[in-house]
Amino acid sequence: MSPREARIRALAKLNVDLRVLAKRPDGYHELRTIFQTISLSDSLDLAFTPGHRTAIDIEDPLGIEDNLAVKAARLVLESTGATGRVLIRLTKRIPMGSGLGGASTDAAAVLLALPVLAGRVVPMPQLLELAATLGSDVPFFLMGGQAVGIGRGCELFPLSDRAAQPGVLIAPGIHVSTAEAYRRLSPRLTRESEQNKIVSFQSRVWGGGVSQNACNDFEAVVFEQYPGLARLKTRLIQAGASLALMTGSGSAVFGLFRTGAEVQNALNRLKGEPAFRILLVTRTRYRALWWRALEQHIDQRIWPPRSRYAR
Repeated sequence: MSPREARIRALAKLNVDLRVLAKRPDGYHELRTIFQTISLSDSLDLAFTPGHRTAIDIEDPLGIEDNLAVKAARLVLESTGATGRVLIRLTKRIPMGSGLGGASTDAAAVLLALPVLAGRVVPMPQLLELAATLGSDVPFFLMGGQAVGIGRGCELFPLSDRAAQPGVLIAPGIHVSTAEAYRRLSPRLTRESEQNKIVSFQSRVWGGGVSQNACNDFEAVVFEQYPGLARLKTRLIQAGASLALMTGSGSAVFGLFRTGAEVQNALNRLKGEPAFRILLVTRTRYRALWWRALEQHIDQRIWPPRSRYAR
């Protein structure tokens, strides 16, 4: 039987606000964050050939160990009972270890696309459960656009779509250990600061989700360890960014601007730095990209995408 194939863009994310609260009984920290998808993406060429035997192969030039995309494919096959050969060709463009969700978005792309190619229906609640077992950021990439994440970041609530605002992303290639960032930040977390963070975060969300006064709690400890990242943020602000932050636990730093001309001016001022242009991607646009990628395998535009091969 011929393989069913699709080429998927797996988009990166920014945290346009990120507050870290106390450690939970399960060992994770309680978070309050705002996720936003952006135009930077990996590419996955995904193929499924139905058969009696199951095999999952990945072509990854970087040789990423324990690739989450493979784990996601295994979860889909195990949970749906589908059998056959899965081939994933992965092209990485999202810098690894930069707080942009590269591995998580690749995994979510497989969770959304493979059931369609395999002719199975996986309801969104089940997809979210599978995603949460793979990582705290993975569930967000099943939704896209802009959303509030609480708890580990897996409990998601949509925010209104924002315009495709342009920005500049700087990815300096520094790998920041998330575990180390939490370890350094934990002693600074107090009950009083926690309450202040919750009140402040509520005000940001009710104000529309993105604010000049947004913050990322990880900056306090990561900038101490890597002062060059703080200088990059300052340069974005000096270039006219309406919002400049580090994303996740680092090391990528971004600035949002009002116009494309302002972005070009900022890029001119940042010559010599690993900086490039990005756009915010709305939930409407995010889903449209998916429907276009899977159009020969679906009958209608519903979410999550539903296979035309499903019985």
